[in-house]
Amino acid sequence: MFEIVLLVATFLVSLVGGILLVFAIVVMPGLGALDDRGFLRAFKVIDRVIQENQPVFVFVWAGSILAVLIAVVLAATRFSGSVRTLALAAAVVYLIGVQISTFVNNIPLNNQLQALELDSMDTEDLAAARALLELPWNRWNRLRTMMACLSSVGFLVAVAQL
Repeated sequence: MFEIVLLVATFLVSLVGGILLVFAIVVMPGLGALDDRGFLRAFKVIDRVIQENQPVFVFVWAGSILAVLIAVVLAATRFSGSVRTLALAAAVVYLIGVQISTFVNNIPLNNQLQALELDSMDTEDLAAARALLELPWNRWNRLRTMMACLSSVGFLVAVAQL
């Protein structure tokens, strides 16, 4: 049972890492090339798809949390040695570095974005809103990406040691 859960957790954590990486190296740089209104509008639309619970995204994101938590319980209660240590370390890195970071940092920024009435904002307001969102969101996303990749490697090494 642990082996299957660990494989599922590894797969889903890796998918989340891929999503975050694509945002870091493709989506946000692409949006970054737009003017302020275009950037905010496009980012708002993309975020709205996620906030409206796109089913595959929800399955991957929420599934990764569930699989990691189950893997932690099984590793802590049924294993010892390096597999246990790697699984627990990878889980802590993932849950804190990706999930908690998302809920504490990126989601509040996304909610600020969703609250903007872009059509009623002038050039200065648009520039100010972008300045408050873009840099911190990208900074936190880069951290989440690195933590997801590190966690994925930890889980992969644990799987290889089974």
